[in-house]
Amino acid sequence: MDYRRLGKTDIKVSAIALGTMTWGEQNTEADAHAQLDLAVGHGVNLIDTAEMYPSPPRAETQGASEVIIGAWVKKPGNREKIVLATKAVGPSKKLSQAKHIRNGATRHDAANLEEALHSSLKRLQTDYIDLYQLHWPDRTTNHFGQLGYEHVEDEGTVPIEETLQALDGFVRAGKVRHIGLSNETPWGIMRFLHLAETQGLPRVVSVQNPYSFLNRSFEIGNAEIAIRENVGLLAYSPLGFGALSGKYLNGAKPEGARLTRWERFARYKGEIAEMATAAYVDVARRHGFDPAQFALAYVNSRRFLTSNIIGATTLDQLKSNLDSIHVKLSPEALTEIDVIHKRYPNPCP
Repeated sequence: MDYRRLGKTDIKVSAIALGTMTWGEQNTEADAHAQLDLAVGHGVNLIDTAEMYPSPPRAETQGASEVIIGAWVKKPGNREKIVLATKAVGPSKKLSQAKHIRNGATRHDAANLEEALHSSLKRLQTDYIDLYQLHWPDRTTNHFGQLGYEHVEDEGTVPIEETLQALDGFVRAGKVRHIGLSNETPWGIMRFLHLAETQGLPRVVSVQNPYSFLNRSFEIGNAEIAIRENVGLLAYSPLGFGALSGKYLNGAKPEGARLTRWERFARYKGEIAEMATAAYVDVARRHGFDPAQFALAYVNSRRFLTSNIIGATTLDQLKSNLDSIHVKLSPEALTEIDVIHKRYPNPCP
């Protein structure tokens, strides 16, 4: 396993992280604990979850992923093996599926974040979170597949300085070691950094945004910030919900697969997305690679990446995804990838 520095901290995290959004929905607790044991055994130390998980979010299962992790964390010696990351949801105006959390009281103010953190700590059965992230911005912006930015005048949002002050309290209390962002824009990242520098508040160490062959929009603005400011990417959906494995091509609907079970996951579907996916799968196979490992290896190779968050529903899938750390792409393969990207730029933002 490769390890990379988390922001400007002294923490080294594995270049591959284990995502948990299927735990409590597609995966049982026994499944999840087997995945944790396998991943940790392969050198993974970054485990990422969220108060909203599992996905798709439902009131009946909300928090189950953290509960499952908590049961594993309580086993002797396990807490010390991992860097534990979770996320507090943002306002439900953007993601209506989060309305059931705290009865919709999910703004990034001190009261809501306090309740969110303490609930996560209880479910995770730990005294502290290594990386506490804001799942999406408090303000309206373009994320979760929205094209273009539509400005909302005089929007009643929680000031970023107020949010940072609340997070500062968590850090000072020893309940959070470091803070991060998710689904954030270049303006948002730089605003958090500016306020941290000028107000003596905690500095964000990472940003968790989508990144894959089907969505390289992080490279437009955010990649430079990630490198210059040491706010590295934690890449989510590096396989486009499994689409880049090629298993959904030509209308295939594998039984039990995420895009088969839930129509709401349409972000990585569509004619252009399938054409792009087919092209990347073809390049992978011509170069002798498993398409999923090929796609993950590309993400692993990016200089602005801190960790690549993989997920799986079976141990065989997880083992294959973990082995992507050993896959190195040739200059010829990288050239072909860029040719496809120019033909189908960011079909799934």
